[in-house]
Amino acid sequence: MAMPPFHMAFPVADLAATRQFYEGLLGCRVGRSAERWIDFDFFGHQISAHLRPSEVRRAETNEVDGDQVPVRHFGAILDWDDWQALADRLAAASTRFIIEPHVRFKGEVGEQATMFFLDPSGNALEFKAFRDKSQIFAT
Repeated sequence: MAMPPFHMAFPVADLAATRQFYEGLLGCRVGRSAERWIDFDFFGHQISAHLRPSEVRRAETNEVDGDQVPVRHFGAILDWDDWQALADRLAAASTRFIIEPHVRFKGEVGEQATMFFLDPSGNALEFKAFRDKSQIFAT
């Protein structure tokens, strides 16, 4: 069964900066838009950035494998080489990482490459990769 794309809407403080980040830096195609929102093709999924500065806030964190992970975050699971290419592109663009690109749970079930950074409105994003995708939901 093919995985259906998900849809998620989130608040932003500045639509122009949001468009530059998601389209320009992350390479997301822009879909429909209006005066107060923009849809993006986020790695095959639809995300909608809604201009609502009053709802923009930084996420609290929880400790995961020694890192302070933002509780409220979203992202994508990429192929290993695509994850590395994105990490390299972000580093070249002087992206400030919340959690630097690294491998978490090394040698354990669920071993994964991960990195966290913020969009211009402070929304936390995580991108990860598994060498063995059968480990995505492993317990």
